Amino acid sequence: TKSQIEKFHKHQLGNSWNIFKENGVIMGQIARPLERVALYVPGGTAAYPSTVIMNAVPALLAGVKEIVMITPVKADGKVNPNILAAAEVCGIETIYKVGGAQGVAAAYGTESIPKVDKIVGPGNIFVATAKKICYGVVDIDMIAGPSEVLVIADEQANPKYIAADLMAQAEHDKLASAILVTTSENLFNK
Repeated sequence: TKSQIEKFHKHQLGNSWNIFKENGVIMGQIARPLERVALYVPGGTAAYPSTVIMNAVPALLAGVKEIVMITPVKADGKVNPNILAAAEVCGIETIYKVGGAQGVAAAYGTESIPKVDKIVGPGNIFVATAKKICYGVVDIDMIAGPSEVLVIADEQANPKYIAADLMAQAEHDKLASAILVTTSENLFNK
């Protein structure tokens, strides 16, 4: 939930501090929020309202002045309603309906989408590559994807947990890799 994510991220907040003053020079750190951040939220193959909350909450806590969302639309031209609900919970009012690498490239700024200071969020290989190319002109969180998971399990493992872990990564992208290594044929069959 949003409140759980807030509790976690409150511990990450950077504080301003001064080491010392000497001859009119102050040495230390000033922590300031970014002006404008874009959340890239996948919505084509699968929709992840959790992505909105997990990326918006740290920005909100840090005091980012403007948070916008960039997300693809469904075949009917609309944004997934679950993504919209998560945006409402986080107070995100500006949503650009642009997906894929084009959505990330919009972080540079276009005639209709103002430039951002940072773009965050996961995506497929095209989104990850676009973020890599943007880095240096626009800050990014990291290059996330395609997903990989390797589970090594013996006969004592819970097959439901294993299946959930494998599916959680496999659903992200057609190029995702979900692998189970086990010596138990019984576990494998379950």
